[in-house]
Amino acid sequence: MAVTLPPVRRLTLTPVPEVNLDFPRAWLEFTDPVDTDQVFRCDLTWLTSNWSCIFGSGCKGIYSERPNDGCCTLGAHFSDKDDEKRVRKWADKLGPDDWQYYGTKKITEKDEDGGRKTRVVDGACVFLNRPGFPSGEGCSLHQLALKRGVSIVKTKPDVCWQLPIRRTYRNVDRPDGTDYLEISIGEYDRPGWGPGGHDLDWYCTANTEAHVGKDPVYISNRDELVELMGEAAYTELVGHCEKRLAGGNQPAAHPATVKALSLTPVAPKKPKTP
Repeated sequence: MAVTLPPVRRLTLTPVPEVNLDFPRAWLEFTDPVDTDQVFRCDLTWLTSNWSCIFGSGCKGIYSERPNDGCCTLGAHFSDKDDEKRVRKWADKLGPDDWQYYGTKKITEKDEDGGRKTRVVDGACVFLNRPGFPSGEGCSLHQLALKRGVSIVKTKPDVCWQLPIRRTYRNVDRPDGTDYLEISIGEYDRPGWGPGGHDLDWYCTANTEAHVGKDPVYISNRDELVELMGEAAYTELVGHCEKRLAGGNQPAAHPATVKALSLTPVAPKKPKTP
């Protein structure tokens, strides 16, 4: 799912310590094991990187004036009616101990183009518990998933659980007159947000401080990738990622991960719920 942010009028932009995005990437293509009319094109540079969500443990938030929001300041756009219906179902399961804004009747709104999204209340998404909330800050729907022992792909809006993985589609015509659907799985980097991406004061995927995960992305984000690709395709992806990592010196490694590994190790703080 791709979401384009509108340009935001801002007075100043805080410099961001991000690696240059113009670096080589290792892409792998393979036919979908359950549908020969589909080909997955996967960014192994991203999927074998050590990126990890560091909400509450170094995340500066996409806007400097709201550093505690993470990427939740603008609310979440729904991918379709089913997405909204599913989120509403799980929102009904939230109690006053789970959700700071429990009892809020209006949880959705329309953007200026008529797109439906989660409502922004007090400057951020209505589902975001702010610092000081007794059960902890972060997404109440994320916390509910942990509490119920279910995956976050069940409780959170599509755009939220997918980030920062990006799935895009392209129809490809072969010279022999046949065609196939190309499904790309890669990094939802800053340019992926469209013109509004320039206005983000901080963004995690190219920041060295976020490349501190215990496991590479293809493992830490297993549930998300299975939901995006299917179990069979994910299993094949794992095999290719394992071969890449077993090779030692990786061609086209993510520079943010390389830089992070070169720094003096520091015991990481336990990330809070995003």
